[in-house]
Amino acid sequence: MQQGTLMRKVKSKSWKKQRYFKLQDDCMTIWYQSKRTGKTESAFSISDVETVREGHQSEVLQSLAEEFPPECCFTIVFYGRRGNLDLIAGSAEEAQCWVQGLRQLIDSRSFALTFALVSLTWICDWFQKADKNKDGRMNFKEVQHLLKMMNVDMNEDHALRLFQDADKSESGTLEGDEFVLFYKALTQREEVLSLFQEFSEDGKKLTLLELVDFLHQEQLEDGGTEEMAMELIDKYEPSETARARHVLSADGFLMYLCSPEGSIFNPQHRALWQDMNQPLCHYFISSSHNTYLIQDQICGQSSIEGYIRALKRGCRCLEVDCWDGPNGEPIVYHGHTFTSKIPFREVVSTLGNSKTSWENSSSPPPPMGTSPPSSHPQRGQAPWKSWALQSASLSPTPQELKHKILLKGKKIGRLEDMLDGPGDEVPDVSDDDNGTEAEEERRRAKVVLMNDAPITQHGSALQKDKETLAQVLSDCVIYCKNVSFRGFQEARSHSRPSEISSFSEAKARKLIRDAGNEFVRHNAWQLSRIYPSGMRTDSSNYSPQEMWNVGCQIVALNFQTAGMEMDLCDGLFSQNGRCGYVLKPPFMRDEETLFNPSDPSSREGLGPITLTIQVISGQQLPKVANSKDGAIIDPLVRVEIHGVPADQAHQETKYIENNGFNPRWNETLQFQLHVPELALVRFVVEDYDKTSRNDFVGQFTLAFANIKPGYRHIHLLSKDGTGIPPSSLFVHIRITE
Repeated sequence: MQQGTLMRKVKSKSWKKQRYFKLQDDCMTIWYQSKRTGKTESAFSISDVETVREGHQSEVLQSLAEEFPPECCFTIVFYGRRGNLDLIAGSAEEAQCWVQGLRQLIDSRSFALTFALVSLTWICDWFQKADKNKDGRMNFKEVQHLLKMMNVDMNEDHALRLFQDADKSESGTLEGDEFVLFYKALTQREEVLSLFQEFSEDGKKLTLLELVDFLHQEQLEDGGTEEMAMELIDKYEPSETARARHVLSADGFLMYLCSPEGSIFNPQHRALWQDMNQPLCHYFISSSHNTYLIQDQICGQSSIEGYIRALKRGCRCLEVDCWDGPNGEPIVYHGHTFTSKIPFREVVSTLGNSKTSWENSSSPPPPMGTSPPSSHPQRGQAPWKSWALQSASLSPTPQELKHKILLKGKKIGRLEDMLDGPGDEVPDVSDDDNGTEAEEERRRAKVVLMNDAPITQHGSALQKDKETLAQVLSDCVIYCKNVSFRGFQEARSHSRPSEISSFSEAKARKLIRDAGNEFVRHNAWQLSRIYPSGMRTDSSNYSPQEMWNVGCQIVALNFQTAGMEMDLCDGLFSQNGRCGYVLKPPFMRDEETLFNPSDPSSREGLGPITLTIQVISGQQLPKVANSKDGAIIDPLVRVEIHGVPADQAHQETKYIENNGFNPRWNETLQFQLHVPELALVRFVVEDYDKTSRNDFVGQFTLAFANIKPGYRHIHLLSKDGTGIPPSSLFVHIRITE
C-alpha cells in the first residue's frame, strides 16, 4: 500500500478512470492522483473510513458485474454523508492487499483495540493540521492556532509555559517527540490521577492488591478480581518492568479506564449473551421501514445502499415494496410517489450476498430461501411439512431459524390447510390493516430474512386484488401470515402464533392508551408490527419506546433519518452480539401477565431502583459542525431516561464556558426507575446557546441492563451513530435498590 497501486476509480458504468493510490508514511492518510496528469486529486484520512466492502456491494459495481469479477472489486464507505469510493484492482491479490490493509488500519484506530495507537493517531492528525507551512515543526503561533482548533481556550501565559517545557532543544519550535510531550501535558487527566492516588499508597503505582481493592470497592466487580487485575495489568500496563512486578502505573490505569473493560457498557453483553431458544414473539426485533429509501418518502432516492446500511447496522426486518416493472421484471419503489426505482433482482441479490451474522458464527449466510429448519419427517411427508406441522401452533425460535428467510405477506387459507392438501374451495386471502391509512400496506408483502440470525423482512405481493395472489407466493408465507386485527378477544380466539398484524403508530398508541395490559398479553404469543404514519413524508420517526413498552416486536423505523429515535434503536440493539434480537423481560413473555406500562406497580419484582450518575469530565469533544473557525463550544451534558411513562425523565449539568477539550462538571444527577428492564439511558452533549437552540455535539445510548457501575468512560457517537474517538465522558455510576 505504501508503494502505491494503480486501480480504476468508478462512478458509473461509463465513468471508469485509472488512479494511483498510495498510503502515506504516517499510515493514516491515503492520497490518489491521475495517471494521465500525475496531479494529486484527493486525499482522505483512515479516521474518515467506516468500513470496506468486498465484491459487488454497491449499485455502481453491481452494474459492472459482467465486466469485472467480484474478487477485484471493493468499496470504501465513509462516515457521514460523504459518497462511497468504488474501486477495481488489477488483480484479486491487489484487491485483497488493500481490503485487508484498510481493515487493519481501521481496527487499529479503535479504542477497543489499542488506546495508545488512537492517541498517537490523534496527535499526528492535529500536528498535520496545525503545521501550516509543512516544515515538520511547530512554532508558538501555530500552537495557539492549534489550541483553537482543538476546542481549547487557554491563557496565553499557561500555553507558553507548556510550550517552553516541551521545547527540550530550545529551538523555539516543537518537533516530533517534543510535540508529543506538549500534547501529553495538555491532556493530563487530573481527575484520573487523583482517583489513582486514592488507592495507591506511594502515589506512583497500584500494587496487585491495591488494584483488586479498586475493582472490588469502586467497580463492583464480582469474584475473580485478582485474576482480572492480573489480566488488566498484562493488557494495559505499557511498562515491561511494571508488568513483570505485577503493578499498574498511572498511564496503565488511564488506559484501563479508557478500554472496553472501563466502559459504561458491560463488555460481556457485547457478545451473544441471551437465550435464543425462546419463541420469536418473545424478542424485540430490529426493524426498518421502506428500507430501500435513503431520503424522503415522496421524491427520495431508492437504493440497494439502504439495505446494505440497514444490514450492517444489525437490522433484521427489511421492507421490499414490489411493483410490476417493464418486461415483466418487478421493481422496488414507494408506490404512487416520485421516488426512484430499483430492480427487484438487485435487491434480492444484495440480501443473498449479505455477510451479516451473529458474533458467534463464522459461516456465511446461504442463498435466500424460505425452507424451515431441517427435521426428521413423518413417513410419507416432505421434511418441511413435518416441521411446519410440529410448529404450526407454536412460534419458532431464532436459533431454529438461523440461515433462514421468512416472508411476511398475504396468504391463501391457513398453514394447516396447505399442509393437509388443497381443498375444494379457495379460501379468502388474508388481509392487513383496516382503514384508509393502511391502503398502501395492502399492496405490500414483507420479507423476514434469516441469515446467521433471523432477518424479518416485509415484502410485496405482486397482485392487484386478492383473487390474483399467486399460489406459489402464498405457499412461501409460513410464519408471518398477515391478518387483520379485529380486537384482542377476536385475536385470542381465532388467530395463531404463526400470524402477524400490522398497526399504524396512531392505532398502536390508541391501543396502548385504552388496553395496555391486553396489548402486552397479545404480544406475549403473537407478533405485532408498527409502522410510521403516512404523514411522515420527510422520513421522520416516532419514538419506538412506547411500542416496546407493550412488547411490540417489529417496530419499524426510517433508518436513514438520524435523531433520538434511531439512537434508542441503536442503543437497544447494540447488545447481544448486535444480532438484531433482544429478549423481552420475563413479565412480558407471560401470556397471563398483569403488567401495564401505565401502572408500574403491576410489574412483579423488587421496588424502584435509584440510578445515580456523577458527570465528572469530558475529553476532546468535537467542534459543532459548520461552526465559525475558532468558535469554542460551551458544553453541557443531558441525561435522558426513556422507558415507561413513570420513568421518562431528563436532567442536565450546567454548561462550561469555552472548553470542549477537557471540561469538568463534577455534578450528580439522580433518577428513580420503576421498570428498569425497559429503560434506556441516553447521554447527550450539547453546545449551549443562550439565544437559540443548543447544538448537538455527541451522544451515547444504552439499555439500563447493560450499564456497569463504578468509574466509567462513555465513548461518544456522532448524530448518525458512528464513533468519534477519542471524544468521551468520564462518569461514576451507582445503582441502589
